[in-house]
Amino acid sequence: MNKRLSWDEYFMGLALMAAKRSADPSTQVGCVIVKNDNSIASLGYNGFPRNTKNGDFNWIGKGEWINTKYPYVVHAEMNALLSAKGIDLTNCKVYVTLAPCNECAKAMVQAGIKEVVYYNDKHKDMDVFRAGKIILKKAGIACKPYQMKNIEVKIKL
Repeated sequence: MNKRLSWDEYFMGLALMAAKRSADPSTQVGCVIVKNDNSIASLGYNGFPRNTKNGDFNWIGKGEWINTKYPYVVHAEMNALLSAKGIDLTNCKVYVTLAPCNECAKAMVQAGIKEVVYYNDKHKDMDVFRAGKIILKKAGIACKPYQMKNIEVKIKL
């Protein structure tokens, strides 16, 4: 008998699927913004700015900052927030595959997000990610790790 997915499982699964659209070879990140009625407001994944061409930037993560991916990548959360285009995101919930950085946290606060659920916290010791959690906490936004369930979802494409 198939178990029906909970909303948390469903939306985190969608965030994990959205992450698969990213071309980043080391850190694919996906994000889903969900309204109170459990409808999807927006989705995003990390990638380079719209209207840039393949090869304009590279996915290198080490070296001189200006020559790495970091000044150019648009994070999944930011892509989801910007893709919402006029949808009121007040009190929405964010499901994201990586804990948010300080810049994404600030944008979520300004958008009125009420809760953030993240799947992975692999950069928890980096200042920009620590600051992200501090910003959310001071703004009264719940930020918590996704509670893994004993469920496996297989999608055959």
